[in-house]
Amino acid sequence: MLSRAGLSNQDLEFVQFHPTGIYGAGCLITEGCRGEGGFLINANGERFMERYAPNAKDLASRDVVSRAITIEIREGRGCGPEKDHVFLQLHHLPAEQLHKRLPGISETARVFAGVDVTKDPIPVLPTVHYNMGGVPTNYRGQVVQHRNGRDVIVPGLYACGEGASASVHGANRLGANSLLDIVVFGRACALTIADLHKPGEKFPDLDQSCSGDASVANVDTLRHANGSTPTAVLRTQMQKTMQAHAAVFRDGPTLQQGVKLIDDCFRAQKDLKVHDRGLIWNSDLVETLELQNLMLNAVQTLYSAEARKESRGAHAREDFKDRVDEYDYSKPLQGQAMRKDHWRKHTLSITDQYTGKTTLTYRPVIDRTLDKDKFDTLPPMLRKY
Repeated sequence: MLSRAGLSNQDLEFVQFHPTGIYGAGCLITEGCRGEGGFLINANGERFMERYAPNAKDLASRDVVSRAITIEIREGRGCGPEKDHVFLQLHHLPAEQLHKRLPGISETARVFAGVDVTKDPIPVLPTVHYNMGGVPTNYRGQVVQHRNGRDVIVPGLYACGEGASASVHGANRLGANSLLDIVVFGRACALTIADLHKPGEKFPDLDQSCSGDASVANVDTLRHANGSTPTAVLRTQMQKTMQAHAAVFRDGPTLQQGVKLIDDCFRAQKDLKVHDRGLIWNSDLVETLELQNLMLNAVQTLYSAEARKESRGAHAREDFKDRVDEYDYSKPLQGQAMRKDHWRKHTLSITDQYTGKTTLTYRPVIDRTLDKDKFDTLPPMLRKY
């Protein structure tokens, strides 16, 4: 919706992979399993997380665990005939503990993986789970855009939940912290709206260009789309492009190829074929409308990822392995000169909904607290395990 309104999204390159999605189905197995004592093993039966995070082990953050699983698979230690997943072992835990502390896990594994968790491990693979990016907002839930070097509030527009990017998560959200997206910022939106808007308040007349006619025309155009590419075919093409070119590990050539392929996918929307012309329970039409939304986000994700020449949080590039801050925070700041080519900044992306042309700009990170006397500012730190 924001993209179609000509406004910018923020930080869409930061895509979080949940390390334990059920292989072949994608349903998530909560990391509470590992919190209760479950652990990951490779084809050799080895608890491989000890190599990647010697202290945290299986309880390391999601991006670290996801990358560790991917490395195990790439180096030939994956499980199954295709060696393309690993196992999550729970059967060493008492069945009573699994039933009491992890309700539903046994059923989920049985239904989607055909596994009895009291006897066999669950096949798992990193699965896209969350976007750190989204609609940029301030701490009051108001949507902001960066204009002429400062944040400008979009009057009357609010966002909260996982679609918003107040950016409390930075480049990598920690487990359970998405609750505050709706609990904290949902409340903030309500309080701000109650403060700034009153019952009976008058609004300006609706501009004819915003009357909704374009949306109705779009629905009608799609409903009668008579090209040669079914929606499901193009959606699969887009999905495979994202999986192959914007996954857990990224590098320049892969991302550049992905940008070209996703541009091809975007242009291919002009050749869509919708079979159902009806207006009642038209799932073909709904899936085509959903594809339009997915395509806008996919384009911005790949363009933003290709442009960011560093590794930060969930964005891990093999050709730029280090985080590029404005200062070297592993050393005392005194005497250091600020780097002008640093990447500690937000990516802002706008995509033309008709042509697919994508424009990137950048916004500074807010790293000062609202009240220094109550909560002092903490400088960035390097994440180590």
